[in-house]
Amino acid sequence: MSDILGDMRRTHHCYILGAEDTGKEVTLMGWVQRRRDHGGVIFIDLRDREGITQVVFNPERNPEVHAKAHGLRGEFVIGVRGTVELRPEGMSNPNLKTGGIEVMVSELKILNKAETPPFMIEDRVDVSENLRLKYRHLDLRRPNIQKNIILRHKASAAVREFLNREGFLDLETPFLTRSTPEGARDYLVPSRVNPGNFYALPQSPQLFKQLFMISGFDKYYQIARCFRDEDLRADRQPEFTQIDMEMSFVGEEDIMGISEKMMQYLFKSVLDTDIAPPFQRLTYDEAIDRYGLDKPDIRFGLELKDLSDIVENSDFKVFSSVVKKGGIVKAINAKGCIDFSRKELDDLTDFVAIYRARGMAWIKVKEDGWQSPIAKFFSDGEKQAMAERLNMEAGDLILFGADTPKVVNESLGNLRNHLGKRLGLIDESAFAFTWVTHFPMFDYDETEKRYQALHHPFTSPLEEDFERLESEPLAVRSRAYDLVLNGFELGGGSIRVHRTDLQRKIFKSLGMEAEEYEEKFGFLLSALDSGAPPHGGIAFGLDRLVMLLCRESSIRDVIPFPKTQKAACLLTNAPSEVSKAQLIELALKLRKIKTED
Repeated sequence: MSDILGDMRRTHHCYILGAEDTGKEVTLMGWVQRRRDHGGVIFIDLRDREGITQVVFNPERNPEVHAKAHGLRGEFVIGVRGTVELRPEGMSNPNLKTGGIEVMVSELKILNKAETPPFMIEDRVDVSENLRLKYRHLDLRRPNIQKNIILRHKASAAVREFLNREGFLDLETPFLTRSTPEGARDYLVPSRVNPGNFYALPQSPQLFKQLFMISGFDKYYQIARCFRDEDLRADRQPEFTQIDMEMSFVGEEDIMGISEKMMQYLFKSVLDTDIAPPFQRLTYDEAIDRYGLDKPDIRFGLELKDLSDIVENSDFKVFSSVVKKGGIVKAINAKGCIDFSRKELDDLTDFVAIYRARGMAWIKVKEDGWQSPIAKFFSDGEKQAMAERLNMEAGDLILFGADTPKVVNESLGNLRNHLGKRLGLIDESAFAFTWVTHFPMFDYDETEKRYQALHHPFTSPLEEDFERLESEPLAVRSRAYDLVLNGFELGGGSIRVHRTDLQRKIFKSLGMEAEEYEEKFGFLLSALDSGAPPHGGIAFGLDRLVMLLCRESSIRDVIPFPKTQKAACLLTNAPSEVSKAQLIELALKLRKIKTED
């Protein structure tokens, strides 16, 4: 029995050999990255997942093999056998680990030929993302993408090593479950054996990991695939992976502690970077007050300052009327930015408009006073109070937001991040973790005119807020916590409800009748009634975590086969139509959806 390789078997990867291997006979296999013909001698940069080694075909050493090498082209798959030699003096490449050696080839096997690729297989390729995704199998050959995917493997392995060592059990949960829409839309799967009924792909293993705790497994984890049918962006995909964890007989401190230790182990294992717990902590209210957002980037200043109490009786009616209507006025001191032009200020106004801000007032602080259309409306006392709160100095630029708390915080919080990048205030080499705790339990949906769980309805409220569930739902704080890294939500979790009476009370606060929550969650309530331990957990987005580890800006660059922003796979052309026979088998009939011209 023989194969195309014959007696040729790889002895080394292409980025392993060094001067210490001089004189060894080696066999390498990979793809032709680049071919150069220098006066008869042919040089090939041979590439595999580890890197590149230069191999040489010399007509004086082996004319037959040299002649065969004339036919080699980019992305041909080849195997070579030869001897490791030091490169001639002055010909070394200090940018390559293998730059001091080359392999003088004595045998060549062309294992497969290749068509000319639609783009160069190299890192700095100037090509659209859609073309890269259409030919993802080629894009995955690029060294930077391969490095990202290999780092993803190392991160997953480190997580498993750590959690296994800490006594967690790697347990699986089902992909085909029932639809319990409480967040994003579910992906539905029709059942052939139960016509007219549907499974749902899990948005997370939430209920099943709670059931594991009720079943007595104590510590669970899973690197879980999850699915959400929602609008996409650079750090969101319809199918994604999360590091899912749950523990029994714990409180917030236990889960935060194990999470910090895991991050410490992960960053040391993957990046050889030391992370020092404990991480900074902010309550939700503190994060919103200082940074405007519940996922603050704490690597730089530019904190928001609330001026509502100072301007509520000012002559500037835009500010005072907003405060009297229950809104707020906040400002950012962009220190040293007095030279921003009117065009630049207009661009910043357009930026905050993305977040529904209806305008942006500004003040330039000069040595001889304030330059601003609004300066004349404030008394000397109001000016002094604002100057002290904002630490105003000559050369500063003050940017204001006045509207509802939600609009002001979102617009100025995002403006803060924008200015941090633009002004070079961010240490891009830093990894700055912070916990955000005590999130509101509920949010009010103006469209549906009802309360919604800010995290999910199985999150426990703070015990001191239990009595507010019916009388003041929006004042109830939860035992939820998020871990934020460099302005990205890395993961979130909570202490769960483990008592049936409290869970029913929460369902009631969400406007659910007994018949509805029994139909949707009766199995969970029954399980809670069987003796559920206090438990809680957390889930970290693996895709986003790897994106930050790789210092990429899009999770599509760390996922092997990602979807586009329209949830399409350009490589396989999914989603696609199915046959009429398949639809009949599933008892489904399609109808055309009318679209507006």
